[in-house]
Amino acid sequence: MSKSDRIDVYLVAGGKYHNIDHARLEILKLLAEQPRIKVQVGADYSDIDAICNSDFLITYTCDLVPTPQETARLQDYIRGGAKWFALHGTNSILEFLAPDEAGNPQVDCPERNVPFMEILGSQFMAHPPIQEYEVVATDPGHPLVEGIPAFTVDDELYLSKFHGEYQTLLHTHWSDPVANFVKDDWMKNSDVQPVFYLHPYGEGTVLYLTLGHCRGKYDMQPLIEEYPVPEEGAWKTDEFYELLRRGIRWAMPSSQ
Repeated sequence: MSKSDRIDVYLVAGGKYHNIDHARLEILKLLAEQPRIKVQVGADYSDIDAICNSDFLITYTCDLVPTPQETARLQDYIRGGAKWFALHGTNSILEFLAPDEAGNPQVDCPERNVPFMEILGSQFMAHPPIQEYEVVATDPGHPLVEGIPAFTVDDELYLSKFHGEYQTLLHTHWSDPVANFVKDDWMKNSDVQPVFYLHPYGEGTVLYLTLGHCRGKYDMQPLIEEYPVPEEGAWKTDEFYELLRRGIRWAMPSSQ
């Protein structure tokens, strides 16, 4: 039986240290704005058959990595021409280490599943303390960012190690060392840090948006029993929602 003009989407929303419930709800509301879209939702990549049968994939995760078998299926899926709209911590692997001699916490970002990060085009390595920073268009004529002025977010500033070719659409600036994170592979000669980029992979493409941090009262358990102040990151800005809407339209099969 034909599915007519229905667009099947798989949303993976899961992982650690973030208000996944908030992100899942907001993304579903945006997907619901498109009447052709029908969504399946999972907390991980275990339903890999459904993921690879979908018309496109969208993910909001943190410290959530597919198995080697799932990674191989994702490689074939994107190489075959699919689109993946990846958000925030999708490219993260976190390992909390013992504090240093001064008692400061230490976080490692081990490179345990490089093939997965090669699909995404990057791996998260560090971020400075959450603070305001300006996001500006690198390619202001591109349809995904055209007409979006420079805007300020109070979010995690992602510093990543990149894999393969990528086209930066939005960027910010940062070049200082980052305390508490072990890796410094993100450090380059330039202080330009991609925030929104396109990454070709075979016949397919990944669109990655690093913005979107959010954390609620209980989201740091068991490390912290109750997180003192909720964090909403870029979810407080109209620009972020516009980028999400454009990313969804970009991923829909009818988009050019």
